[in-house]
Amino acid sequence: MQLIEGKKIAEQIKNEIAAEVEEILAQGGRRPHLAGVLVGHDGGSESYMASKVKTCEQCGFKSSLLRFDETITQNELIAAIQGLNNDDGVDGFIVQLPLPRHINEQAVIEAIDPRKDVDGFHPINVGRMSIGLPCFKPATPSGIMMLLERYNIETRGKHCVVLGRSNIVGKPIATMLMQKGNPGNCTVTVCHSATPNIKELCQQADIIVAAIGKPCFVTADMVREGAVIIDVGTTRVDDPTRERGWRLCGDVDFDNVAPKCSFITPVPGGVGPMTIVTLMHNTLLAAKKQVYP
Repeated sequence: MQLIEGKKIAEQIKNEIAAEVEEILAQGGRRPHLAGVLVGHDGGSESYMASKVKTCEQCGFKSSLLRFDETITQNELIAAIQGLNNDDGVDGFIVQLPLPRHINEQAVIEAIDPRKDVDGFHPINVGRMSIGLPCFKPATPSGIMMLLERYNIETRGKHCVVLGRSNIVGKPIATMLMQKGNPGNCTVTVCHSATPNIKELCQQADIIVAAIGKPCFVTADMVREGAVIIDVGTTRVDDPTRERGWRLCGDVDFDNVAPKCSFITPVPGGVGPMTIVTLMHNTLLAAKKQVYP
């Protein structure tokens, strides 16, 4: 069994991006600029945005943050997004989700210029991804693909079971894995709450991507010998042995499943660290006009 160390790979990629930014500057170019939009004062969103700002610094990017009170109207927020769309000094930007209930998240996402949609959520980017055209792809699935590539995990002709059908992870990773390419060329089965025989399908899988949001859902009896396990889950569970009283738990029963695997991601330290670094990679592509010339 080999651990897929996302934290280590993320550091490698950050260093590679920083080196490329130095090359851009040496040739007279400007620093890539990632902007963020934060509405309200949600603790998780604040922490995640702070991590993005820190990673921008490590990659040599310029970053900026637009903060708004949670009472902002949808029209006011969309007007701010249009300002970022029209700002030639901003290469890409993200709107931190979730948004307050009175704001239609989909309307906000659709207001973002697809050429600056480094989160990869705009329907145009989603559509282009589905037919294999250049686009910005969602960060977490893209991070998973990077891990598969960097660990030289064979995907061609393999049966991959994806647990979960969210627009953020389940659907896009299924699309990416079935596309022609390396990694890719998988036969993909997507399971969800209405799938009656999840255990049997998982037992047939060469690769399992668990993104269902249920702690320890994947148990040892669901996994074949030599399978590759990608655990996207991050749920806080009570743990009185920890000073903070809780720990992060993945969707996979790691201790019992790991001995059966050829490769497995830990939680934390597996897929999680790849999400922000993939956002940086998308921003670099936007600055270089490599996706939308």
